[in-house]
Amino acid sequence: MLHLISRLNSSSATSAIHTNRYLHTQNKHDAVNKAQPREGQLRLHHPLPRRARRHGSLPSSPHTPLLTAQWHAYNLILPNDVLRASALRKVTHLTTTGSTASQRVHTVLSITVDKIDFDPQESALHISGRVCEENKFVAVGAHHTLDLELHRNFSLFKSEWDSVALQTIQEACNPGEKAEIAAITLHDGLACICAVGEHVTVLRQRIEVPIPRKRGGNIEAHEKGLEKFYAAVTEAFLRLFDVEKLKAVLLGSPGFYAQKLRDYIFAYAEKSENKPLLRAKPKFIVEHTSSGHKHALNEALLSPAVKAKLADTRFAKETEAVERFFKMIHTEEERAWYGGKEVAKAVEKGAVGTLLVSDSLFRSQSISERKKWVGIKEEVERQGGEVMVLSSIHESGVRLDALGGVAAILTYPLADLDEDSDREEND
Repeated sequence: MLHLISRLNSSSATSAIHTNRYLHTQNKHDAVNKAQPREGQLRLHHPLPRRARRHGSLPSSPHTPLLTAQWHAYNLILPNDVLRASALRKVTHLTTTGSTASQRVHTVLSITVDKIDFDPQESALHISGRVCEENKFVAVGAHHTLDLELHRNFSLFKSEWDSVALQTIQEACNPGEKAEIAAITLHDGLACICAVGEHVTVLRQRIEVPIPRKRGGNIEAHEKGLEKFYAAVTEAFLRLFDVEKLKAVLLGSPGFYAQKLRDYIFAYAEKSENKPLLRAKPKFIVEHTSSGHKHALNEALLSPAVKAKLADTRFAKETEAVERFFKMIHTEEERAWYGGKEVAKAVEKGAVGTLLVSDSLFRSQSISERKKWVGIKEEVERQGGEVMVLSSIHESGVRLDALGGVAAILTYPLADLDEDSDREEND
């Protein structure tokens, strides 16, 4: 059995972790030989050796938050993979009297994956497919949906572990600095409370409180409405986050709403003698945004103060790279190209300095399409360029997806790459 060892955090570099804390993966070759990891034996290796193409693993808890572990699994599991996990299945059987009876049984099922559904808002990862191995409760070919949850083992069998899959495992095991921040965008009676992680940005709660207008001298009612609004936002924020574990708290709004919310939060902390909240005061950053909607979060994340806080994280580097690309479209357009055919042309010419690619391209239902983008990624790296794989549910990834999911910053200008593509289509 090949043992893989990895640092899960700075204090437990090579400690053995029971497999029920892992989402572990294996190659189809191991499935044929019935080689299964024994409880407590499977470990991770970081960095992964070339041999690790046979199997790897993803931590789910306690070192990696559930949502992040699910996100890694979502990017790793593809159609036509074989997934094995415990399942709860309703089974109907005949009784001795000839009647039918139903019961729910716990069993282990192997399915050939045909659909992956991930809902970050609900922290739900559902994998559907057809049962592909004999089971005394379920016939081969029957449909089933496996739910991947915290502390639930699963085994994943692939015909090939490409560089993107291995990179996903490495990132899941990376004990480095994580961008864990809370972000609140707000304006008159509306607030969006978001969790911004290394790979995902999730709207945790949307708050709407009606606030009376100041018309007709109704100032007192207006102020009471604002206080009720700030109280609701503060209560939700403290319920959703442990401020001691956050790297930063970002408050963004038009006008003075964000500053007044900050004042309210610390007035509450003083009154309630909330010492952890008072100690976290330097983490709070107030920035101007155009609105209180979630999309305005990107404006605040580009502020110098936030960049300084998150300068050493992957998330900040990706945000800065995307912003640099959009600026170059206007200032150096022949060095900033987007679109699959245009970027592929630039890679062929060896001109790509930085490749920005959405992880959604690597989740393509088409095997040939995925292989194409894996090949382009590897070619850019071979040429010495930098490749950034952006999360499609981060704000920077959403902006990139609007351009087709791929963009490139070139080391030297190239003209008419789009005309080359058009000519090929006409031919």
